[in-house]
Amino acid sequence: MSEKKGRERRQNDRYPTHIQVDYSRGDNFLFSYIENISIMGIFIYTEEPFAVGTELQMRFGREGEPPLDVQGTVAWVNPMRGIDDINPGMGVRFENLTPEAREQIVNLVQSIAYLDDTGEGPLN
Repeated sequence: MSEKKGRERRQNDRYPTHIQVDYSRGDNFLFSYIENISIMGIFIYTEEPFAVGTELQMRFGREGEPPLDVQGTVAWVNPMRGIDDINPGMGVRFENLTPEAREQIVNLVQSIAYLDDTGEGPLN
């Protein structure tokens, strides 16, 4: 049996978005944007991603709705490779979600999927 690689490993659809996210590691507080989201995690655009395994506290949500406060772990990194790199950042997997937070994330992802007007559908 062959092991899945790259995008084939993903079990959940990811949807493009541009949602503000505040995230912190200890006393280090940062601000950026979520470039895509699934029910399992997000991709945060940053030119200085944290190392794989770094635990983060995150706050994000759609405008006009209460923000989500969730924990996550950096699962993979796309490092900045040069001035022409258009997609540096880090994939963050959600951790320790309460049932309420999981439901909010599922609703958020469903609303993004429904409102996706690119016609391209999910990224994977």
